[in-house]
Amino acid sequence: MDFQQLADVAEKWCSSTPFELIAAEETERRMDFYADPGVSFYVLCPDNGCGDSFHVWSESEDCLPFLQLAQDYISSCGKKTLHEVLEKVFKSFRPLLGLPDADDDAFEEYSADVEEEEPEADHPQMGVTLLRKSMTEEKCSLHFSCIFFTCS
Repeated sequence: MDFQQLADVAEKWCSSTPFELIAAEETERRMDFYADPGVSFYVLCPDNGCGDSFHVWSESEDCLPFLQLAQDYISSCGKKTLHEVLEKVFKSFRPLLGLPDADDDAFEEYSADVEEEEPEADHPQMGVTLLRKSMTEEKCSLHFSCIFFTCS
């Protein structure tokens, strides 16, 4: 895909996100993106006939750690399209943009179908809770009870 086509894909992607394509340099095959509040990154596009993949980076130290998800995705097996790469970058930056995680809705739907199990009475954690409750009711000190249990 030639660089102008990639730039068109980027412009279309920007129309559905908070990002703007602020620079597209064909000689470097680089596209720079920006969104408020100060979220910026750039994409280096592979040459037409070359087997290279896309590369994403940010010159902002605040933004760079959030790009790890997108960088891992790009380096995983298989060819990626520019649109797929940009979507992964957008997902990575959602916390910085003040947007909810894209997977929150899917998780809520899934968890709504899961039945909660009643805790078993013989569960070790449950025993600790019951011990604390009975000690509180009897107004015993935890220190005294610990001595009592270790001596007997």
